[in-house]
Formats: sequence, structure tokens, C-alpha cells
Amino acid sequence: MSELLAALSRRLGGIAFGGDYNPEQWGREVWLEDVALMKKAGVNLVTVGVFAWASLEPTPGEFTFEWLDDVLNLLHENGISVDLATPTMAPPVWLSHGHPEVLPIREDGYPFGFGNRLHYDPASPRYREAAARIAGAIAERYAGHPAVAMWHVSNEYGPTSWGGASADAFRAWLQKRYGTLDALNDAWYTRFWGQRYTAWEQVSPPEIPRTWSNATRRLDFKRFASDVLLECFQLERDIIRRHSDLPITTNFMRFYKNADYWAWAPELDAVSLDIYPNPGEPDSRVAAALNFDLMRSLKDGPWILMEQAASSVSQWQVNNVKRPGMMRAGSYQAVAHGADTVLFFQWRASRGGHERFHSAMLPHSGTGARSWQEIEALGNELGRVAEVTGSTSAADVALVFDWSAWWGLMDTHGLPRNDWDYATLATQWYRPLLESHVAVDLAGFASDLSRYRVVVVPNAYLVTEAFAERLAAFAEAGGTVVIGMFSGVVNEDNEVMQPAYPGAFRSLIGAYVDEYWPAREGESFTVRLASGAAAAADWWQDSMTLESGSALAVYEGGLLDGRPAVVENRYGAGRVVYLGTRLEASAFAALIDGVVADAGVAPVVADAPAAVEATLRSKGGVDYLFLINHSEADAARVGLPRDGVDLLTGSPVSGSLSLAPLGVAVVRCG
Repeated sequence: MSELLAALSRRLGGIAFGGDYNPEQWGREVWLEDVALMKKAGVNLVTVGVFAWASLEPTPGEFTFEWLDDVLNLLHENGISVDLATPTMAPPVWLSHGHPEVLPIREDGYPFGFGNRLHYDPASPRYREAAARIAGAIAERYAGHPAVAMWHVSNEYGPTSWGGASADAFRAWLQKRYGTLDALNDAWYTRFWGQRYTAWEQVSPPEIPRTWSNATRRLDFKRFASDVLLECFQLERDIIRRHSDLPITTNFMRFYKNADYWAWAPELDAVSLDIYPNPGEPDSRVAAALNFDLMRSLKDGPWILMEQAASSVSQWQVNNVKRPGMMRAGSYQAVAHGADTVLFFQWRASRGGHERFHSAMLPHSGTGARSWQEIEALGNELGRVAEVTGSTSAADVALVFDWSAWWGLMDTHGLPRNDWDYATLATQWYRPLLESHVAVDLAGFASDLSRYRVVVVPNAYLVTEAFAERLAAFAEAGGTVVIGMFSGVVNEDNEVMQPAYPGAFRSLIGAYVDEYWPAREGESFTVRLASGAAAAADWWQDSMTLESGSALAVYEGGLLDGRPAVVENRYGAGRVVYLGTRLEASAFAALIDGVVADAGVAPVVADAPAAVEATLRSKGGVDYLFLINHSEADAARVGLPRDGVDLLTGSPVSGSLSLAPLGVAVVRCG
């Protein structure tokens, strides 16, 4: 665990509870009410200043910090700590009006104007100059303020520009990556369609394709877009670090494709996440758990839940409320997966603006609201589990989730089918592990795999040579590998690996694919499993030929009758299972469960329904078993692997316990 994050938990006396606070939206008379209600709700940390650039620097170089002084003083006097933000995600109008070159250029070639969100080109020297000035002024003034406990750099990094300064920066990035035009032309395979470049100034970001465009050019632009945003974070982080040794973070987002969080995480003192599971989707808790495990895995330890909703949001077609108990269950779900904070957007609901109907800790209807009463109850309950802060989790299973694989699969086009959804696919593979109560870490291409028993690869269409070698070494040493269809196909330059599909994994899976057969609309197939049972499959078929591998399942009927659909291969001391089609959910879950059990992986709990989430956090020889019943209608009985004390009730528990619908238990097992 980061010592800086540990120090924050010690300062707060346990789990951080609070959220974004935007006092610049309100008069001073409201601030006093805010602080009184924060204390009543058990708030101990608020994020201040995220959107306040125009309020702090109304004209270039003229700072109006007096109001922020008063806010920080008021919070400190009332025992509330501050996560102080740099406001650089919301540049004021004087910057874009006076210097329109800071505005990003959209993929269609038109500028992205003021009055939107994230209206800046991250490569713009003028933007970076202004961002550095405000970040430096804030850091210098408040580094020693007793209210400040943490720094929050900008907010939800995301803007991409296809022109202006970013076009120049993209060329410079390519020159650094490839060195010469000949190397770039080789990597981009520009001999196809006669696209060879003869001067660097000819190279530009990939505009909206009118027909189709160079796949590796698009892939490299995704890599560049992540790197140029990271440079913005590093610029402000380094300025703050000259003044303060407190933890510095920025907030990641759920399944966000424009920033490679494996590359970003080492640059942060603590990983933070903004996440808004849709309460109208009954299974949104599965994707939430996957994101939580990803955040924990990025720095292999506790992380920060920076934003969630108290109830409904405002960004979807229909914005359902979190029904009674859902907010509490979702908050404990994050803690169960390693979060040491429960924070929200935002403290007080905004009267106007785009998010005026976005729920808040303190809603428009005030303290009589059902959602406020749940917030207040949660804030005053979290102290009972304060001792879990700093505890960590261990897993025997790693699920590979890598941005290069994501970009390659979804942003380059020209594939046998072009309707892949990488995040959805990863969630589908994660589900049976979650529902079987198996602990899971997330891993990237560069992660150390040696500590796991099983490595699951839902898809790695694009792979690096180093990852392919690492995966093979893991299997050879006795590990179990499960690989999904259309993996190991191209290298990091998006070129098909030779000979035959899947070039990177051919010897690993013990078979080769002579053709990929995407399914026709509505088409399904019958697969005969090794057990003799039949299962349905759809969406995709590999036409495979066995080499060293053997069939765990074959197609029955149709043009691929008798051909392998699922292959098993013994590789060194290990086992590799490759799925060449999409099995129906029940058959897929049974396959995954069987492979994991055969590898000697034990679940966190062996006796619990699928609707119950079970995780384990440990510290100093003490284990904390989190049990969350996600069913809104049914109680659940859970068999306990050990006796203990439920920290939420203070009662000893033994043998089994019952969870009410949306019920939670946190069992300390000494």
C-alpha cells in the first residue's frame, strides 16, 4: 500500500466519506449550512475546486483566492479535510476566446467550442502554460494549509484533438517512436494502397474515414492520445510536488478507452475511480466489480472511490434511481474490492447546468429526502469498519485487460467482424468467476503472471511479443491459461503474425485456424462437449485444425461438423484451453468453473448463491470477509468458512449467516 494513502487513512481515522464540494456555486450563507450537515452525515473529506478556474482566475494572472481561503478555513475548523483540485479541466472563457488555438479540433475537422466539457487541446502550449500557472499558484498558496490532505489534478482526463497542436505533437511522438520515416512506413505497412510517406509533414492524425483508413495509423493515434494526456497530468503533478509531499491523484473512469491506465498508474500516488453503475440494469454490479478489481490491481493495493451517485444520474436516456439499499450495497462493494474511500459527486445538488438533475448527497429536497437519510446512515456506519483500511487482497486468478488489446480490436477496423465490444467481452468472462466467488486480479500485457494459478485472456487480438512469451512461460511452468477466440492474431504493429492464425498462440493452443467464420444474423450452432452434453453457441466459429492439442468440444452438424470448437493443450507442465466460439452462458460458466477448480483454485466462500458477492481483505494476520447480497427481492444464506464477528452489527457469527435483500456483512476473522 502507498504510504501516502496510508497516511491519509490515519489522518481521517478510517474510511474517507464525502464528495465533490462546489461552494463557488452558492452564497456564503449556504456554506455554514453545508458544513453543519456534513458533520451530521459523518463527512470527513471533500474535494474542492474541480470546476473553479473561472472563479479563481477571472482574468489572466489575476487570482481571487479569498473565497477559497474562507472555505478551507471553515472546513478545517469543523474537522473536515480537503482533497484540493486543480481546476484545469474547465478552462475559463478568456482562455479560449483570447486564444482559440487552445480549443480541440474534432475528428471531422471542426473546432470543439467553449460551453462544452473538456474544451481544450491537451497538446496546446498555451493551454499548458495557463494550466501550469493556476496549478502553481494553488499549490504555492495552499501547500501548508491544515485542511489540505490530498491533491486532485484536473478531472476525468479525456479530450482528444485531431488537429492544431496535437497534430504537431503526434508527428513528434511518431518521430520518437520510430526514428525514421522508413521505420514508420514499415510499421504502418504503407506499401498497401500506396500510402508511403516521404516527409514527416505529410503525416497527420487519422481523420474520419470516408471509406477505410490505415489501421496502424489509427492504433498509434490512440497510443499518442493517452500519452499526451498523461503529459498534462505529469506537468501539474510535478508543480504540486515542488510544494507538497501529500498524495497526488486524478480520477480514472469506468471502461475509459482514451487513457491506458496501466501506463498511468505508476505516475499516481493513489488510483482513483469515478463510476456510475446504471441501477436500471440488473447486472451492472458485475461490470462495477470488474472495474473495482482493475483499480485495485493497477497499483496492487487500496484505491480511492472518488465519485459515485447517491441515487440517479443525468447522462442516460432514462435515469433510474438507486432504490432503497442499493447505494449502501454499492458503496460496500467498492470497499470489498479494495477501496478505502466512499466519495460521491457531489455534496449539494446544483440548481442549474447540465447536471441539475444529477443526484447529490444533499438533494434539492433537503434532509427529508429518502436518499439523504441513507447517506447520513452510511456516513455514520462506516466507522464500524474503519479497521479494514490498508488491508489488501490476494487472488489466484488473473484476467487480462489491456488497452493495446482494446485499441487493436475496436479502433482499427477491417476485421472479420467489426462489432466487437472489448469491455463487454471482458465482463462476460469475469461474470462466472464473480458468481462462483473466486477472487480475481486484473493484469495487463506487462504484468507479472508468476504469482497466479490461472490466467484468463478473454481476447487479445493484438499482442506484444513480450506478452506472448510471458504467457507461454507461465503455462510451461505449470500455470493454466484460458484464451478466447480471435486472440494472438496480430503484433503490436497490427500486422498478421505468420504462419497461420493465431500466430502468437499457435504452439500454445496446439492448433491453427485456417478461417475465421463470423456467424450470420441469427445463426447458432450445436457444440458437443467432452462430457457428452450438447450446448448452443453463436456469433463466431473458428475453423480449426488440431496439432498437439485435443478437442474438449466439437461442432455437431453444419459445415464444420466434427471440427474442434474448444481445444485443450498440454504445454510444458501447464494446461491451455482455447475457445473458438461463443458458448451459451451456462456452458461457458461450467467450463470456466471446471478449469479453475482443476487448477486448485478455491472460492472465497463455497456455499453462497450467485447473487451474493464475496471478497476477502487481509491485514496483520486478520481477514475481513465481505458479503453483499445484490438481490433486491430475496434473502440469502451464506455458509461461512470461519467464525468471526460481523463488524456492522458487532455480533459473533458462526456456521452461516443470513443476508437480507441488498444486505451487507463484514466479518472479521482473526
